[in-house]
Amino acid sequence: MSDNQSGGKPSEEPEPSIPDDIWEKFTRDTERDIRASAQKEPSARARMVTERLRQQDARGEQPVGWRTEPARRTAEERAARRRRWWGVIGVPLAIAVAVVAMKPSLLPGDPFGSGGSDGTADASPLPEETVAPSAAPSAVDPDVPTLARPFAGSPAERYSDGAAGIVLPKARAVGSFSKAEVERVLQQSKQFLVDANLDRVTLRGGRPAAALKAIDPTQKDLLGDLNASLRKPDTKHDPLLMFSRFDPAEVRLTGNVIKTRGRMTFEAGKSHTVVVHADYTFVYPLVHADKGATEVARTIVRRVLDIELYDPAKYQVTPGKFNVSRYDSTFGNSDCDVNDGYFHPHFNSDTATTGADPTGPTIDPYDRRDEGAAEIGDGECGIVTRS
Repeated sequence: MSDNQSGGKPSEEPEPSIPDDIWEKFTRDTERDIRASAQKEPSARARMVTERLRQQDARGEQPVGWRTEPARRTAEERAARRRRWWGVIGVPLAIAVAVVAMKPSLLPGDPFGSGGSDGTADASPLPEETVAPSAAPSAVDPDVPTLARPFAGSPAERYSDGAAGIVLPKARAVGSFSKAEVERVLQQSKQFLVDANLDRVTLRGGRPAAALKAIDPTQKDLLGDLNASLRKPDTKHDPLLMFSRFDPAEVRLTGNVIKTRGRMTFEAGKSHTVVVHADYTFVYPLVHADKGATEVARTIVRRVLDIELYDPAKYQVTPGKFNVSRYDSTFGNSDCDVNDGYFHPHFNSDTATTGADPTGPTIDPYDRRDEGAAEIGDGECGIVTRS
């Protein structure tokens, strides 16, 4: 039996001894730490700096660049805040810069002088036309017109909508005519243009009764020609010289907008009259009459019209009516020499035209500089450069 089993004390194991080399290393490290922790006499430079700081503290001064940690942290916090702001707006700003770089015209006023073309989808409406333009509209992006954007790729995209494009000049008294009389004939002139070129009944080939009724009955020859042209159009009687009409069996207007651009002026006539001069371009977006048709074509019609108000004290005229002393027209994108009283627009998908081949001059139907261009429609069939 062992001692443990016999209840005696357990035997004690001998205490381990420390090797000499380990003990020497411990002794050296201890002595080094004691020397390093012992207080040292400050150097002369340290004593000078300490004394200077003590004196400045006594005077309440703060050395430049010293003890400014709170202020430095504040500056760092401001910088951090700025970095956080840039982190919020930096990505959208970068996107905006990239978009503007690709399309500078998005910036108002075209600050980079990119010369943005007329008629882009996001272009603003043109200002009112008060004088004849000095140049033709510049080329626009060659977008294909669609049902959603029937005026895409055309200067007309920036024209006014319908009757809003017929802006009346400010009335004033002229000769023997009062301001109110001049205002009345201006309003009548606008309504005549609307009835002849924007009224839906007229455009679908109906009788423009309101327009005819506004003309003085004493103009028997003019009214006789217009009525004959509406009853039975032919080469000598063409209602299109005064009215815009489309065959509803062939085409129909798409959307609710017809674009209008032009100006109206008035002046005293040669002998006791007031002459209202109107020069307007109307742009019609059309599709085939077939249900579901989507291809869009445009017909452009320019009207130059002089409406004259005679002094009833000097002439035998009908009160409240006016005379038409001039009416000239130019048509763009309508088949030539078809005398059925309707415009016949050409679509890109059409394989053939209805009328004869054009033989007249080439014109830009959107060029409104020269009123003489509106006179070439008299027996001539030309070529338009765009529609």
